[in-house]
Amino acid sequence: MHILITNDDGPPSDVSSPYVHSLVSTLQSHGHTVSVVLPHTQRSWIGKAHLVGHSIKPTYFRPLPLRSENGRLQNNGTTHTRPLPDSSTEEEWILVDSTPASCVQIGLFHYFKSRGPIDLVVSGPNYGRNSTAVFSLSSGTIGGAMEAAVCGYKSIALSYAFFDRNHDAAIISGASELSARLIQHLFDNWNPDTHLYSVNVPLVENVGGKKILYTNMLQNAWKSGSCFQPIEVPSESDESPSDIEAQIRKQEEKLGRKELLGGESGGDSGRETPVGGHIRYTHKHFKWAPRFKDVYESVEQSEPGNDGWAVAQGYTSVTPLRANFMHTPGDFTGEIALDNVGKGNVPEEVAAEN
Repeated sequence: MHILITNDDGPPSDVSSPYVHSLVSTLQSHGHTVSVVLPHTQRSWIGKAHLVGHSIKPTYFRPLPLRSENGRLQNNGTTHTRPLPDSSTEEEWILVDSTPASCVQIGLFHYFKSRGPIDLVVSGPNYGRNSTAVFSLSSGTIGGAMEAAVCGYKSIALSYAFFDRNHDAAIISGASELSARLIQHLFDNWNPDTHLYSVNVPLVENVGGKKILYTNMLQNAWKSGSCFQPIEVPSESDESPSDIEAQIRKQEEKLGRKELLGGESGGDSGRETPVGGHIRYTHKHFKWAPRFKDVYESVEQSEPGNDGWAVAQGYTSVTPLRANFMHTPGDFTGEIALDNVGKGNVPEEVAAEN
């Protein structure tokens, strides 16, 4: 196949994007043509967004050969402002200063024509699970796959659920090998009612020998209050998105180890007592700090069969999805009549009907 790869973690990095080079190399070893368009930096939690009013500027990443050193894969390469000449045989990926969804648009319609039609889009592997609704609805990884689906392409969102951040080379390679085989199987046996699949592969030993299960997506919610933490207005520049994401990875590692996170709910609205009929506000900043204990507790309390439960058992989950917000089942037809006669400007024909 000709496979387009994107992600929401950016170019290969031991800190923020440790899996994509392994997957690309494994797919190539299976005989696939792999084209790569990635965000130039961390774009997690961004869903299927595009940056409106923003001109996209590409740079070019040249990965060094993937190798293992001291039991860890080395994610190295160089970034350049101009592409290689046509005569070069060196591998080169495209980085764009935008979102995973925009990467998909750019990759599908503006590059790689000489390689033939793209058969499949794979978004990932994400650095961490994308199981349950609260993760999936914000996921840039799933957003990239959704973008491909609404463009009429088969797509798979792939996530690696880590339980520690040691990045063991053998475990990552095993996950990529399983992923390559599973990608081929899903493509060859594509369900006609499915627009995309969300796949979560746990980073555990011998993952290829463990179960692969079709699952539904666990419906859950943030129950501990705000996902933002009020902070004092900093005197210096704010932390970068990569710094904040690194802190979130540490929390997710604790989730993988089944350690509950404590803390207050963070329900402070920043609003003070009304003065003279007007609300006065405290000037403060807010830091993205979701509490993963909500996810952990929802999985613990759920029945078997959902994506969160499967990953917790060390199984690979495959969740078929459609690229839309499906209607709620039930008889939702006909006109909605509001009980507002005499309470405003209501058209005469409506008032007469009421």
